[in-house]
Amino acid sequence: MRLRALVVVFLAVLIVQAPVAGAKRPRPPVFLLAAGDITGCPPSGASLTARLIERLPGTVAALGDQAYPDGTISEYQNCYAPTWGRFKARTRPTPGNHDYALGNAHGYFSYFGARAHPPYGYYSYSLGSWHVIALNSNCKYAGGCGSGSAQLAWLRADLAAHPARCTLAYWHHARFSVGPNAVNDAFAALAMQPIWQTLVKAGVDLALTAHDHMYERFAPLNTFGWEDPAHGMREFVVGTGGGYFYPFARSVAGIQKVIGNRWGVLRLRLLPSGYRWQFLSVPGGAVLDSGSSSCHDSTG
Repeated sequence: MRLRALVVVFLAVLIVQAPVAGAKRPRPPVFLLAAGDITGCPPSGASLTARLIERLPGTVAALGDQAYPDGTISEYQNCYAPTWGRFKARTRPTPGNHDYALGNAHGYFSYFGARAHPPYGYYSYSLGSWHVIALNSNCKYAGGCGSGSAQLAWLRADLAAHPARCTLAYWHHARFSVGPNAVNDAFAALAMQPIWQTLVKAGVDLALTAHDHMYERFAPLNTFGWEDPAHGMREFVVGTGGGYFYPFARSVAGIQKVIGNRWGVLRLRLLPSGYRWQFLSVPGGAVLDSGSSSCHDSTG
């Protein structure tokens, strides 16, 4: 009788643990890891941020200026490849101004190949349920960023073709920033205004940028750069991949968090109706900023 009771209990456990026919398995989490302004030779901070990334799953968004000072193929091969190049197969890059230091971003496009989408460098892809757009903020070399440009026309068509609940875009030059490039390179930031307006009007949730070598988090901003929690787009500036640090220059509307003099990576968990963020600092991945938000029109 005792053996029969044990058999009954064992079978009951199996029934409880058995998967229900037709039940959906939970989807694995979707992560995007982002930073720009990454490395020169010697690689300095890039070695540390690379050690951080190698412990983390997810797609890597390299936000421009991957290899200093001129983005040559030699600098990519000798400086970037030993560090962030270890994640080349899962990297989706965008070019920075240093990639065009010699005029044509030859090193950038040669190193990343088809993954960089030459010759203009803008493209989009899906990541989980999110639509992700990589843009080229080096407008002079991308055929322009303003009205009548091929890139803006492509962006509008791409947004119309991918009406996702959640969308993010990334490029190199920060549209809004407390760093010195907001003043010293103001023309490059202003050149992205038509693209910023197009993204905000389309309901895009996130913009990831770099160029200023620090971490910044903004509140959702409208087309003019003023806070708009209901309809605005949140910008993260993540110029913390390993390059030398910049000082703070000024305060601007909507700034919520600034971290200077720390290398690190923005880790985004992309959920079906929202996102969670963490800024992870080297060497050990300490969380220096974190939070969560829903996508536009989300009820989740």
